[in-house]
This record gives sequence, structure tokens and C-alpha cells, in this order.
Amino acid sequence: MSLVRKLAGLVGFLLVWEAAARLGLVDTRVLPPPSEVLVRFALLGTEPRFVAGAISTVLSWFIALLCATVVGVASGLLLGSVPLVRLISTPIVEFLRPLPAVALIPLAIALFGTDAQTKITLAAFAATWPILLNTSYALGEVDPRLLETARCFRVSRWRRLTGVTLPSIGPFVVTGIRISASITLIAIVGTEFLAGGSIGLGQYAFLQGTSGGRMDVVLAATVFAGLFGCVVNAGFLAVQRRWVSWGSGEVAA
Repeated sequence: MSLVRKLAGLVGFLLVWEAAARLGLVDTRVLPPPSEVLVRFALLGTEPRFVAGAISTVLSWFIALLCATVVGVASGLLLGSVPLVRLISTPIVEFLRPLPAVALIPLAIALFGTDAQTKITLAAFAATWPILLNTSYALGEVDPRLLETARCFRVSRWRRLTGVTLPSIGPFVVTGIRISASITLIAIVGTEFLAGGSIGLGQYAFLQGTSGGRMDVVLAATVFAGLFGCVVNAGFLAVQRRWVSWGSGEVAA
């Protein structure tokens, strides 16, 4: 029933949008009707520039999220398990965490140029923090009785980490990765749009909108990015419910 309601809301929104465009309430050169956008979306797969841009964006997204996951989990485990490290690093983390990735585009271009390295680095930077903070926070939520029991049975530190700690923090880590997946996509497309020089969905939409005035193509590419984000989010939710459903996985503030 909830799915039907969500679809009904989406269909209603599209109908209102279509009616507003057809009745001349909005400028169709700026906001074309959804029927035209959906037709253009269906034809995107036949455009080599879009296909190349989509592959570049998705591949860069995967690499950036993988890097953010490795760095975020490792750093979170270190900060959450060593109080002195957490005390020393907290001011640095709190300073760097709110920095918008797009504000660092000039620095990244100076270091890496306008190649894919720039968007991957900035996206990984932006996506690391939710994973790091959730991992660090989750260590404080591990049941101390489990750890004490493991110590009583003289379980090695490595076995405690792999058999007690990591399974306990799993829901939090997956939640952090799921949040970071969306952040990564936003940072990748935003950097492509603003930095230029590198192929991708952001650069494709920018060129179509500024050079060709094809807002239907721009919106079609946006629909693709939105659908990709929805699929990724649904995938992580499925993983969380299937394999790490024993914890709440609340996001650390």
C-alpha cells in the first residue's frame, strides 16, 4: 500500500507538471513537460557522449566510495578505540567535516589537474566523514558484556575485533556507507559540472544546457542520476536488512 501511495504521489506530480507546461504556465524552454523529458531519457542510451559520461561518473563514484569506505572505517576504528587519538584528532575532524567539497575544487585542480583524479579525490573527501563518524560512534555502542566475556575466555584481540566488534558495528557502518553513497554521487556530478575538463554526467549536462539549450536533455540526464541514486540506496537497504539487521544503525550526529 505504501508503494502505491508513493507512486500515486509521483504520478500526480508529473500530471501537474505536464498540465502546467501544456497550458503555458511555465516556459517550456526552461522547464519542458515530463513527456518530452521521458522520451529523451529513453533515447539517452543511443548517444555516445552520454554513455561515455555515464560510465565515467559511475566508475568514479565506485572508486571514490571504495576509498572513502576504507579510509573511513580504518580511521573510525582508530579514533573509537584509542582515546588519546580521538582527543587529538577531534578538532581537526570537526574543522574538516563541514568543508564543502566544491570549495576545494581550485586546490584539487592545482594538484591533480582536471582529470578524473580531481572528482574522485573530492568525492572521497566528502564521503569519508559519515563513515568515519558512524564507525567511531558505533564502537562506543558495543555491548561491554560481550567484550568482557571474550576477555574471560582469553580470546585474542584479532578474534575480538573480527568476532565481536565488527559484527556489532556492522549496522552503523552500512548506514554510514549508504549516506556516503549519495554524497559521493553529488560531489562527483557537482565537480564535473563546475570543474570541467573531465567527461561525466555533470559535464554532459553543462554542455547541453549552456551550448545547446537542451533542457530536456539536461533533465533526462538528471533523471538518470536520480534513478541511479535510488537503486544504490535500495541496494544498501537490502544488504542492511539481509545481513546486518540486528542493529539500528543510527547515524552519529
